[in-house]
Amino acid sequence: MCKFLVTAENVGVRIDKFVSESVPDVTRSYAQKLIDDGNVTVAGVFLLKSNYKLRLDDEVSVELPELRELEVVAEAIPLDIVYEDADLLVVNKPVGMVVHPAAGNESGTLVNALLHHCGESLSGINGVARPGIVHRIDKDTSGLLLVAKTDAAHQSLAAQIKERSVVREYLALLHGNLKLDSGTVDKPIGRSEKDRKKMAVTLKNSRSAVTHFEVLARFEGYTFARCRLETGRTHQIRVHLASLGHPVVGDKVYGRLKEKLRVDGQLLHAARVEFEHPVLGEWMEFEAELPLGFGKIVEKLNNAADG
Repeated sequence: MCKFLVTAENVGVRIDKFVSESVPDVTRSYAQKLIDDGNVTVAGVFLLKSNYKLRLDDEVSVELPELRELEVVAEAIPLDIVYEDADLLVVNKPVGMVVHPAAGNESGTLVNALLHHCGESLSGINGVARPGIVHRIDKDTSGLLLVAKTDAAHQSLAAQIKERSVVREYLALLHGNLKLDSGTVDKPIGRSEKDRKKMAVTLKNSRSAVTHFEVLARFEGYTFARCRLETGRTHQIRVHLASLGHPVVGDKVYGRLKEKLRVDGQLLHAARVEFEHPVLGEWMEFEAELPLGFGKIVEKLNNAADG
């Protein structure tokens, strides 16, 4: 049970916003669910509406229901394995696949598929819900992911990512025409104050974020670019490019409301990864071609540009 006394600075603030900002790891939408389910009271009275505005000296109580432990099961889902040995895998994730299970998304994930393919041969550092997962990419982003089979491999790969020695390159189709042929976006990223489900370029409660980009082709109204991560913040490329006024095509969160192109997911693809093998010590390099739909769109735009 969490209890709060409303002070002058929070008078007039919506109760769902107050709860999401006051209770760790509670999003605005989850706060609304807590209110709807009767887990939030003001002066002992259950609230029926999330838009209730706080008054001075209101006593707000929040009861967090006990979380149900996820039961992660193996599923026979096909995997596009680019490389595999006793220590690790490099997997080419398709658009639409979530990386690991979470509440409301407990099956059909990459982890479910990995458990079927690898059995118990996955690192356990990230717990039962994320075995082997060294880093992640978004559901609607395709491309290469590193998966560790042993804890030692996991620790090595995670350390390389932290040291920024792992090369992670993405291909992206962007709205508009980038003026520079290449450049660097060095802007801190943190949780958006306006929408807690989104990330934003901000100086408040943020972490440094650096993305390098290079224009590969320009089309009518679009730019095809290569982006290289120096850091790896949540939604980094999408947030950085949107901050320049050139959001990723198909991005439903940071992009444009209406798309002229018919797209499946966002046109962002983790195309290349390079790293030092955690056991062999060899430098490893892997590439994955654009997904069929993404590739056809780029080809179509290229043909139109050639006239």
